[in-house]
Amino acid sequence: MLRGMMRWGKWLLAIVAGLAAGLCGAWLSVHGGLGAGSAKSGPWVTSATTGSADAGLRTRATVAIAGLLALSAKEAIYFNAEEDSAGAPLDGRCRYRVTGSDPKARWWSITLYGADHFLVANPAQRFSFHMRNVPRAGDGGFAFDVAPTGEGARWLPTGGQARFALTLRAYNPDPAIIGRPDRAHLPRIEKVSCA
Repeated sequence: MLRGMMRWGKWLLAIVAGLAAGLCGAWLSVHGGLGAGSAKSGPWVTSATTGSADAGLRTRATVAIAGLLALSAKEAIYFNAEEDSAGAPLDGRCRYRVTGSDPKARWWSITLYGADHFLVANPAQRFSFHMRNVPRAGDGGFAFDVAPTGEGARWLPTGGQARFALTLRAYNPDPAIIGRPDRAHLPRIEKVSCA
């Protein structure tokens, strides 16, 4: 009797270990990025297959977790940054300066999301900048700060969260961006200070 219970216990332990390993592997795969077909330009990562029938299962699962809807690349291309231009993870307790020029697209925006993929609540009720409201620099480009505290129109609040991400959406992008997203001229994200 005891020998039979030990045998069942071993089987049960093997099943539980297999399920745990499978779930962990699936979580790591989906949260590990866009997989094949992804391209990187500075700190910005994208996949030209997002929103298309060519998207693989990993890309579809990643998009489903991070967002509700993805358009085809001809309609919109999505660049996500979880690190700064030096390669360090974005930290909501630090201050960053985002600088650049307008991406070649009919419309574009940069939105800040928390680690939970939702907008970050903040007293300024500011969640993004777009091509019409972004603070402009003297050269026609733009510059704004991403930080836990600030004031004025040049500030995108992080809420002080440990981790956050920026998403740049380019609607009706130039065909060159679709064809070679790794060569797109995208904003720099530079750490200014850290608390």
